[in-house]
Amino acid sequence: MPQPTTDPYLPGHGDASYGVRHYSLGLAYKVVGNRLDGDARLTCVAHEDVSSIELDLAHLRVAKVWVGGVQVRFTHKRDRLAVPVVAAAGEEFEVRVAYGGSPRPLRARHLGTAGWEELADGVIVAAQPHGAPTWFPCNDRPSDKATWSATVLAPQDYHVAMSGELAGRRRRGSGVEWTYEMTMPMAPYLATCQIGRYTVRELAERVVVVAPGDLTGPAYDASFAQQPAMMRFFEDRFGAYPFGTYTCVVTDDDLEIPLESQSLSTFGRNFASEDWDAVRLVAHELAHQWFGNAVTLTEWKDIWLHEGFACYAEWLWSEEAGDRSANDWAHHHHERLAGLDQDLLLADPGPELMFDDRVYKRGALTLHALRSVVGDDDFFEVLRTWVADHTGASVTTADFEAVVAAVTGEERTDLFDAWLREPALPDLPS
Repeated sequence: MPQPTTDPYLPGHGDASYGVRHYSLGLAYKVVGNRLDGDARLTCVAHEDVSSIELDLAHLRVAKVWVGGVQVRFTHKRDRLAVPVVAAAGEEFEVRVAYGGSPRPLRARHLGTAGWEELADGVIVAAQPHGAPTWFPCNDRPSDKATWSATVLAPQDYHVAMSGELAGRRRRGSGVEWTYEMTMPMAPYLATCQIGRYTVRELAERVVVVAPGDLTGPAYDASFAQQPAMMRFFEDRFGAYPFGTYTCVVTDDDLEIPLESQSLSTFGRNFASEDWDAVRLVAHELAHQWFGNAVTLTEWKDIWLHEGFACYAEWLWSEEAGDRSANDWAHHHHERLAGLDQDLLLADPGPELMFDDRVYKRGALTLHALRSVVGDDDFFEVLRTWVADHTGASVTTADFEAVVAAVTGEERTDLFDAWLREPALPDLPS
């Protein structure tokens, strides 16, 4: 019997009857011909008594499936892989899937495309929110966070960058095998694989840029080279960086938007720019490592917990860098939003509006309003406590409100009701 999917914002994805504790992927990729072959082992646990489970896997052909080492029959229809598993609630089991094909992005109504995508010479994986199934079988719901390891065999002239720490690299035949490990729980959509002809630059102990070798000069210095300073500043405001390293991949292609993954963000070379709209996004994607990756929403309706926080980090960095203050940015964007439609509920914007710019800006304004009411000391203690208490976990807006009440000693129901649960734009506190 098909399992119900788990999030109305992303129908056709996820299975709540079980969870994945660890993904172990063995991948081989041929750049010429865009051929991916995979062997995925998923260590799972049943959340209820089950007789079958469903995995998400799009556009790729399944060759064989094993459960507990025994080959089983399966059904693969409409990007859902049904696997017979008999397990009692709390019981652990392993599913192994052998698969392959020519991966391509997955399109969803209102959300566009996401996932594995060929570049002119290499690969980009930008999976938010629904693209993870384009390259590995998964339980594609953000609340199902798991540890992760992957080995990728790629042509020897290419660099492979992935979520996590590089655990090994060795020649194998005519290619090179790269092994990465992510020991912090990670939602499937935050896993990534980037393949290209890149040069590696270590900017600081934990900040690495992987980019074409000719990407240098004042525009690079004004944007990507600022990341160590951004890291130090954000650690002061948000708490310790939650992962071992941070990798910034810059593709040789221009990209319309950048995107963060866990411990890694991806940009096009067009974001090497002195313009504020480029610099702010470099800060934005780094801030997501705290807000979105370490601390991840349970349901997509709470996306303001990612985007509003990362947007506010832009304004904080602007002030720290000696440009416009966060207060100036707040009044600028409040005036702009006041002239737009007042039809968005920030606490539940709906799939059509989940990536609307008003979610980003109104989310940031909510934080600025909170800061104005509670003061800087309590506000930044709220942010640090939020990260410290929930790193590795999945969260809700109610969880954030509880942290605010615990740190400040007072519930801020009226403030959150006005900013999150009413469509009319409130005034900023004076």
